[in-house]
Formats: sequence, structure tokens, C-alpha cells
Amino acid sequence: MATSFGATRATGTTCAALALAFAVVGPTPLITQDTAATVVHAGWLLDRPGEAPRTEVSIIVRGGVIEAVEDGYVSRSDADVVDLRDRFVLPGFIDSHVHLSSELGPGRELDAVALNATDVVLDAARHARTTLMAGFTTVQDVGGSLDGMTALRDAISDGDVIGPRLRVSGPGVTPTGGHGDINGLSLDVMDLLTNRFRCNGPDDCRRAVRELVRGGADVIKITATGGVLSNTAAGVEQQFFDDELASIVEAARMMGRKVTAHAHGTSGVDSFLEAGGASIEHGTYLDDNSIRLFHETGAYLVPTVLAGVTVAEMAAGSDWMPAPIRDKSLAVGPQMIAMVRRAHEGGVKIAFGTDSGVSQHGDNAREFQLLVEAGLTPMEAIHTATVAAADHVEMGDRIGTIEAGKLADLIAADANPLDDVSTLMEISFVMKDGVVYKR
Repeated sequence: MATSFGATRATGTTCAALALAFAVVGPTPLITQDTAATVVHAGWLLDRPGEAPRTEVSIIVRGGVIEAVEDGYVSRSDADVVDLRDRFVLPGFIDSHVHLSSELGPGRELDAVALNATDVVLDAARHARTTLMAGFTTVQDVGGSLDGMTALRDAISDGDVIGPRLRVSGPGVTPTGGHGDINGLSLDVMDLLTNRFRCNGPDDCRRAVRELVRGGADVIKITATGGVLSNTAAGVEQQFFDDELASIVEAARMMGRKVTAHAHGTSGVDSFLEAGGASIEHGTYLDDNSIRLFHETGAYLVPTVLAGVTVAEMAAGSDWMPAPIRDKSLAVGPQMIAMVRRAHEGGVKIAFGTDSGVSQHGDNAREFQLLVEAGLTPMEAIHTATVAAADHVEMGDRIGTIEAGKLADLIAADANPLDDVSTLMEISFVMKDGVVYKR
């Protein structure tokens, strides 16, 4: 199954896998949230990224929601106190592009036949816990198994499995032979493994979208162009016809879903934006016309610089990549920093996303350093993973800032990330929904 850089709960083996996942990766939270209050004393608080941080602040949490944010170190008679007076507190981070059920490395191509549904969901549950402990309290999984990832989403929501709040797309909608299809194997094997949501022609593409919505997808993800990690020398330009793109966006809109597109080449980026798509994942070769379209449509760019850097490093230092993947990794990966610089200078809206699963899960915060290398300030980089990403994943009224009425997602670093954004690689405190998971 191709990696991107490239609902009812499921029953049977998936539920059994989730039960086992809870036993394996489900430690008891350090502080649970019921009707009692928790008061967090923050030495420094970046409650609204984009505005100056505050000092010596108390966050009062009750029932998983922020009840108040008050100056000074206050107390409540019924409250547990969490002392973070020597820490820098921020909203929980949001990663708009992950693949929890996989991680790139030798043997990846065999996973489609060597792993069963239980293996995959167990891996996803393990990676979900790792991601939460890295400070990412909400993620969007774009490209995993629809049954497995919706089941994991719901199990996390119910408190049965520990992980970040999860939005899922299920498999990407792809044309036959496209980046989201099975490539590089015999025709007979590919016919067995092919993506159920591949489509050809506008009518068939509407069908694929409707099936994803029927199966519980929160967002529709498509592969508008070729990709780096698909084992085919098909390039990275547009792969859907314009009428197919329009039909996908229209069908999703009618069923209350937005569409995000994996897109590297300029032709695919621009055609998808012209079709009314909501966001571009990667955007490697975007140009001035692309930037104009971003402004006209209000679409977000999710740049996933970390994925580009990772595949370039792997291609240069290992011999396990098939030739088509290695060649595309060396060509595309090094372009990502310059792409973000162009987009940022052009005023494109950027939402944080890493494509983790290409890179190792838990290393998501390295993206902050790469965004700063591309010209964003540390504050701007943090804004992409909080305020902007919350808007992008359609949850801006619930997450992204620390203020009364929002979900109690708080993280803390040991030093000021506005001085050195690399400090975000080591998060020492994690609260999600008022529950403390790391302290």
C-alpha cells in the first residue's frame, strides 16, 4: 500500500486487535478528569500562538474542558494542582498528515501481504501512543485502512486506547496505476491488493467518495499527482483528469466532506485548486500561479518538509529502495525547503503536517526546525501546528488555543521554544481532554 509522500466500530479481528492494543499500549493516565478540577500553574503560557506569551498563569480545567485562564497562581478547594511553574506551556499540537499504521523502511513492500488486519491496527495503536507522548494531541491520518483507522479513532475517543484525537480519511482516492494504487508487482498480485477506492471517470470517482463517507471517513484524501514512494516511474505530475477532480470535490461537498490532495507537480496542484479542493499535501513544485490560486480559494498548504528530508536522507544512505523510488526521493526531497520558503513569502496559509510514517513516529516536532530553516519564525511555525492546523482540520472552535470553553489539551516544554524551536523535540508534559498522560 503506497504511503502518502509519497462510522461504526469495526467488529471481529479489528476489535480483538484493539483490545490487545489496550493491554499493550494503554498505561493508566497519571491524572484522570471527572467533575473535580485540575489547576495547572504555568510559568510561561503561549495561550494564543501569534500573540505574546504570558507569565505566571493558572489554567483551570474541569470535565476535560478549560474552565478559565487566570493571571497568577490561583487554587481551588476541590482541585489537583499541576506545578509547571518552571515550564513553557502551549496548546497541544496538531499534525494534519500522518500514517499511524506504517513506518518506512526495508521490507515495506511486503507489508501488504505479510501483515494482517490485527498486525496493522496494533502498529497503529503503538504509533498513536508514541505520537501523543511527543505532544501531538490531535492528528489526521490520511491513507490508512478505513475499518482499522475508524475503529482506532473511536476506541481513542472512548478512552479504550491511548492516543491523539484522530480524524481519518481511509485509503486515498486514486486513478488506476496512480500513486495510491498498488504498483511494482505482478498484475495478478496487484489485482488482489488493489485499492477499493481507485476510480476512473467522474461517475466512478463519485462512487469512491460516497463509499468512503459511508464507511466513516472524516475527510477525503486523493492522490492528484504521482508520488515518491509508489514503485512506478510515472512521475509526480497530474494523474486525475480535470473532470474527475471536479466530480470528487462535488461529491464530497454534497456529503459534507472536504477534500485534501497529495500533490507534488504544479499541474496537479493547480488543477486541484481550480476544482475547489480544500488543501494541498506536499506541494513540492508550486509556483506563482499556484500561490495565486491558494489566495483565491483560501486553501491550505500542508508542506510535510520532514518527509522530503527523510526520503532524501534514506535514498542517499541506503540500498533497499527500488530504483523508481530512489530516483524520485533524490529529485523531490531536496526541493521541500525552497518550496516552503516560496509559499511563506507568498502569504500562503500553512498548516502543520509531517507525513510521519515516512519519518519515524514521535519525531514529528522536527518539522518545526525545518519550517524555521525555510524562513518561518518559531512563533509562525508553532502557529501552523495550533491555530492554523485547528482551522484546517475543522476543529478551530475546540482546539488550537488555550482559552475558556476549549478542550483541555496542554503540553509543556522545559525551555522557551520561541528562542530555540528545537526544544519542542522534548515535551515533558502532555494533557489531552483534561487527562494527564505525561508528567
